[in-house]
Amino acid sequence: MAFTSTLTETVVMGNKRMSYGTYTNTSGSTGGEVDTGLSKVDIMFTQTTGAVVPAQTTSINETLPLHNTSATSTVSVTLVTAADNVGFWVAYGI
Repeated sequence: MAFTSTLTETVVMGNKRMSYGTYTNTSGSTGGEVDTGLSKVDIMFTQTTGAVVPAQTTSINETLPLHNTSATSTVSVTLVTAADNVGFWVAYGI
């Protein structure tokens, strides 16, 4: 089972940052960790892509806002998805 996520870009908007990317599940995987590249995540959205509507929506398995655990780390957010789900994510924070 494999979950991968990619950080595509981080954009500064005033005193906030927005990062976005994609996630992919294979081999029956049902979720994993997304490294947002942010030190704090205030809000996050996901969107499933593909031709078939999944049986369940993607859930963010965290309490937001979510802060980093050390001064040098970024926030990873846990996603719970349908098996073999593919989509994109957008996170806002600092």
